[in-house]
Amino acid sequence: MSHAIRAEGLVKRFGETKALDGVDLEVPFGRVVGVLGPNGAGKTTAVRILATLLKPDAGHATVGGYDVVRDPVRVRGQIGLTGQYASVDEDLNGTENLVLLGRLLGLTRPDARARAKELLARFELSDAAKRPIRTYSGGMRRRLDLAASLVGRPAVLYLDEPTTGLDPHARNEVWAVVRGLVADGATVLLTTQYLEEADQLADRITVFDHGHVVADGRADELKRLVGGQTVQVRPTRADDLDTVARILGELTGVTPARDSGSGLLTAPVSDPVLLSTLVRKLDEAGITSDELALRLPSLDEVFLALTGHTAKEPTSDRALEGSLR
Repeated sequence: MSHAIRAEGLVKRFGETKALDGVDLEVPFGRVVGVLGPNGAGKTTAVRILATLLKPDAGHATVGGYDVVRDPVRVRGQIGLTGQYASVDEDLNGTENLVLLGRLLGLTRPDARARAKELLARFELSDAAKRPIRTYSGGMRRRLDLAASLVGRPAVLYLDEPTTGLDPHARNEVWAVVRGLVADGATVLLTTQYLEEADQLADRITVFDHGHVVADGRADELKRLVGGQTVQVRPTRADDLDTVARILGELTGVTPARDSGSGLLTAPVSDPVLLSTLVRKLDEAGITSDELALRLPSLDEVFLALTGHTAKEPTSDRALEGSLR
């Protein structure tokens, strides 16, 4: 068994709407697979099926080798789930929340307390262990929520839009935690609307749109689907803009796109060696630059090319997806 999660042909209908329409998904052991898509694309529906909270209308899926329909109890023993919103009790403190979950999972009281202490230390929450959750910051709550999903030592972790509503600092905190979990061998299925999040964390990305998988691959593979690299250059002096545009046009054979506000020139390139030639040409002309880079398309550009809209735009099924949360 090479995959922690394997789904084939998943279909889920709600009335006349198909939330999932023949979805295939594979997550290898010890890897992070990111599922991208706007609200209503089917991400949360897929996670709920894989977590045995919904039954598919067609298709099948296994987690840890167990079928989600025939062996739901065994599947639940394999997984941990962190949803979009913290599931901890705000009237309890950090220790009490984790001990309660441990007891619900069948741990003895001493074992539950030991597991809570271990997880609070791992997620750098020991100093706040006795504080009510309502006094925690957003980042602290998300870290405790992740800790809660690990009380039962799951082999597979579902993170359903785990950084929704967090500020950049708190988001980075959660990213650091996820990287640590993966380093320890965890398998993670990450659903997100934040393309940067998938780029930062996922080994492989599956793109959902209107209940379909529209692309699957590594981030660099998906970026190459929408074209090659581009070179970007911003001359230090605005007076050099025309000269740089001429040099760049001669090297690439196209007229560079020009942002008159920022002074940034952009042109597609087929040969990365061109960058060194451009540097030499600019040096010969006595021109310095504040920005000079060769880059692949962003995941935002990939998503727009694949779906015709950005990852933040809701699909027509937004209300349906919201009702499932």
